[in-house]
Amino acid sequence: MIKLYRPFAKTSLILVYLVIIAGAVVRMTGSGMGCPDWPKCFGYYIPPTEASVLEWQPQRSFEEGQVIIRNESLWVATKDHITGNTYNEANWAAYQKHDYAIFNATHTWIEYINRLLGALAGLATLFMAIASFYFWKANKKITIISWIIVLGMLFQAWLGATVVYSVLLPARITMHMMMALLIVALLIYVLEKTSSAVGLNQANRQIHRLLWLALGLTIVQIILGTQVRQFVDQQIDLLGEQAKMLWLAEPQVQFYIHRSLSILVVLCNAWIAYQIISKKLGLSRIYWVLTLIGIEILTGIAMYYFDFPFGSQPLHLVLASLLFGLQFYLVLETQKSRTTIETL
Repeated sequence: MIKLYRPFAKTSLILVYLVIIAGAVVRMTGSGMGCPDWPKCFGYYIPPTEASVLEWQPQRSFEEGQVIIRNESLWVATKDHITGNTYNEANWAAYQKHDYAIFNATHTWIEYINRLLGALAGLATLFMAIASFYFWKANKKITIISWIIVLGMLFQAWLGATVVYSVLLPARITMHMMMALLIVALLIYVLEKTSSAVGLNQANRQIHRLLWLALGLTIVQIILGTQVRQFVDQQIDLLGEQAKMLWLAEPQVQFYIHRSLSILVVLCNAWIAYQIISKKLGLSRIYWVLTLIGIEILTGIAMYYFDFPFGSQPLHLVLASLLFGLQFYLVLETQKSRTTIETL
């Protein structure tokens, strides 16, 4: 089982990133309420593809918990039953979490795939945590953090439910995103700490501190970016999907801070890259960091000056999460000393 730990951890990390990508697609397509209940979707484990499934019909079998849309409201079957020739109110209860009752097959399946990936990521972290028991004698921290990740995935699932119940309250979405990044960081930590790479020398202390600074700037940028996104969501509700040129016509102060801080991000990471190259430290991932920052800035420019081209918003979000992961790995890689499982 010990040999399976890292494959499970790597699979978990990939799946968590796929969930982040799927979540970005959900936001881009406005599919967040594609499944108005949780954890099922309209009361089904596999959601419907046609609106007729969600209509009350005579002589039809319904299971407890399945949902119909009637009079522009959601109604939940209170028990297993076969409908008669007329609608019987005793068999149905009004859905109490919210009053959103719209079915769109495309939105439903986009949101369902997002949830399915989340469930797969949860299973992968559970298998990883089970495998981590074999590290208990050598390094208890690996086992403890592995199970913290599982608890984090459960908390993330609960957060996902609150996002739906709040009808996509922006603050809940932001919290959901930050929790995903915390899980990414913990997965990268256990992967790095169970690798066979040797520790780097003391010459990297300065780079290590600079990388922490760069990572901190990225986190601040992500938080500011989510606040800008919240403002954009509010503008979409007020002005409509077609008024893209007006979404950032009068932005809040967070937008200007976010835009200006990007200059500091570029300068900080460019200086780190210069130090790494001049000292021949061999930290080749810094090139990926610079590439991601460059594309991130281009997508930001595209959104502001070219009225949010298709795909620019989710790409901007996904790039930020990838940048966070790379920078955090570099922080761990440049620690003064590391003890690996193989050396215990």
